[in-house]
Amino acid sequence: MRKVLLALLFTAAAGPAFAHAILVESTPAAQGHVKAGALTATLRYNSRIDAARSKLTLTGPGGTTIRLAVQAGDAQDSMRAMLTLVPGAYTLRWQVLATDGHITRGTVAFTADKP
Repeated sequence: MRKVLLALLFTAAAGPAFAHAILVESTPAAQGHVKAGALTATLRYNSRIDAARSKLTLTGPGGTTIRLAVQAGDAQDSMRAMLTLVPGAYTLRWQVLATDGHITRGTVAFTADKP
């Protein structure tokens, strides 16, 4: 009983937690397959982001990395970029600035298959 009361006391004293933007959905999906060619990459997060201050890079077959032009998504919790893909393995690296002021980063690995 004492341990339960102590746990409740520490939980109540912890105060509010600050949220970070966490990727909840992406097109292409992580470890997914898409057809090579033109594709709009869309990333959606669990909170509002500042798309203008966020960035995306794409590493493709052969290890070439390019910085992508980020566009705001249809909602304040998403961003998108236009991709032109040849067949091969890709890694989309993202860095977003959440409206709470925190920066989070991550990757989405996927494969482009022959059309």
